[in-house]
Amino acid sequence: MRKFFERLFNCRKPVTVESGGGFVETAPLTDEQLQPLTIAPVKMEPAHLLVGVGQSVGRQRDRNEDALFSLTSILSDGNMELPFGVFIVADGMGGHEHGEVASGVAVRAMAEYILSRSYLPFLSMEDRQRGSLQEVMENGVIQAQQAVVRYAPGGGTTLTAALVVGEQVTVAHVGDSRAYFVYPDGRMQVVTQDHSLVHRLVELGQISEQEALVHPQRNVLYRALGQSEPFRPDIHTHPMPHPGYLMICSDGLWGVLSDQEMFQIIAGARNPALACKSLVDAANAAGGPDNISVILVQYL
Repeated sequence: MRKFFERLFNCRKPVTVESGGGFVETAPLTDEQLQPLTIAPVKMEPAHLLVGVGQSVGRQRDRNEDALFSLTSILSDGNMELPFGVFIVADGMGGHEHGEVASGVAVRAMAEYILSRSYLPFLSMEDRQRGSLQEVMENGVIQAQQAVVRYAPGGGTTLTAALVVGEQVTVAHVGDSRAYFVYPDGRMQVVTQDHSLVHRLVELGQISEQEALVHPQRNVLYRALGQSEPFRPDIHTHPMPHPGYLMICSDGLWGVLSDQEMFQIIAGARNPALACKSLVDAANAAGGPDNISVILVQYL
């Protein structure tokens, strides 16, 4: 039987297949028939999220201090179509004790809070009281901050989280990991603001963006989880790019590859999963100076 199927799927050779009382000989496929199929795009029903993730310790680090979380779901019951997604990237701050612990603790605390306050209420048959999505995200960051202080004292981490509900995405952000919107026309729109010293110097006009990329203090943050000073995260709500992508990544990616390089890789990939693999491979090929984490989300 195994030899039969090996012969059957080796389509360049004639194959005889028993049919009833006789045999039928199939013809080999031509080169034209072996070409990939071109399928016209169709509107997906119900709408959903296609996601890829990628991570690497890099080429110059011994430990992975990044953490990420990705979860997608959909509710379609005839009355509503609700794509839902939670996507988080945290980058433990190098030079801080327990940096790798801080990023993992922050991601877990943030994800748990978002799911308990936004996802489960949507599924409940009861009329549960819940706040706005921006309030959920802000309180989630507070929970993550408290968890870092408790479980990783002396540690620090960035945190960039996106909550997708339907066609809207709410982003919460602290530090210098980034969220991008990637558009088919080549635009790479950064929708977060780096809470770093060099970014502040760029805003003040004291250094250029090119100088910021090689500045000796480019990794110094003035806002991060784990710090004792009180702060408020940046919270914004946007329409999901459609067509296009949401991308969240640590500076091990965006600090190594240019916007043009990242766009070309994403545009040339067949799906978000392969795009993430290629992005990580490219950052490592460029030296991999830091841990690399990336999440790429496409709304279909």
